[in-house]
Amino acid sequence: MSQPRRTSRRRAWTVRTLPALLCVLAACSGGPASGRGADAAAPSASPTPSGPPGTLFDDFHYSGPDDPSLAAHGWQVRTDGGGPGIKDTWATAGASFPSDTTSQGGRVLQLQSSTDGTKQGTKQVEVQSTGTSLFTGTFAARVYLSDKPTSGRNGDHVVETFFPISPSDSSANYSELDYEYLPNGGWGSVGPQLDTVSWYKADPPDRVSHTLKQRLEGWHIMMVTAVNGKVTYSLDGKDLFTSSGKYVPREKMDIHFSNWFIDLPFAGGQRTWDMKVNWFYYKAGEAVSQADVQKTVDGFYSAGTNYINTVPNS
Repeated sequence: MSQPRRTSRRRAWTVRTLPALLCVLAACSGGPASGRGADAAAPSASPTPSGPPGTLFDDFHYSGPDDPSLAAHGWQVRTDGGGPGIKDTWATAGASFPSDTTSQGGRVLQLQSSTDGTKQGTKQVEVQSTGTSLFTGTFAARVYLSDKPTSGRNGDHVVETFFPISPSDSSANYSELDYEYLPNGGWGSVGPQLDTVSWYKADPPDRVSHTLKQRLEGWHIMMVTAVNGKVTYSLDGKDLFTSSGKYVPREKMDIHFSNWFIDLPFAGGQRTWDMKVNWFYYKAGEAVSQADVQKTVDGFYSAGTNYINTVPNS
């Protein structure tokens, strides 16, 4: 079961005004959608379709963490302090957008965490949205989970995660919906395991959860539908867990993809852990089946649309 982990998190709040400014500088005023060619690094200045209402889609076709389009589209790579995991070890170095022949469209967001077993030699990575105003509806992502490090000795208590979460841990209406994959377990448990967790409070922790004991290396479609007072988590089209009552979203949330270490169980020798994200999709206020999510995503790829956002700000 997931343990308390978010109470030390801090945000760099000043970045919330940056996407709007960069959008102007990048000539984004033509509409909320952006269609880019396979090798383009910046949003197209040509007219693009407005897309279906209440939709956010991104296939992470960016040149790197400093690509102006990344900020213009409402994403940031975390560099502030706090937890979870090994506190104050967040770095942009682990975020990249390489080509990947196993992904749809051939491009991914790669989150690579690394450690030598010391805090000084540890780098955690997280990419999060900023002020995206996502509340109820369908959240979906195609995510690659790793069971072992890409280099170095196995055995770290690493957590590969995808989750919507409130902008502030101290919010009276705190909301968080987690997917956490622990290939080697942690917090006293033995992995592999996938925890799905619906939170009501971060501190003191108040949440309900479900654990799937299964090895999951490879690509998976993770979905959360939050509608009509019920939250349902599904993996590759199979429902895993449902929460209701007070364990549902109560306010708008941001999206996070994160790869971090619970602790440092052994020192000596560098090792790296990779998590990848192919695409993210959100549909406001509606429960969408995985088949329909994939159909919509396929349509965006066919049209050459790498990013679209028609979600109302208010």
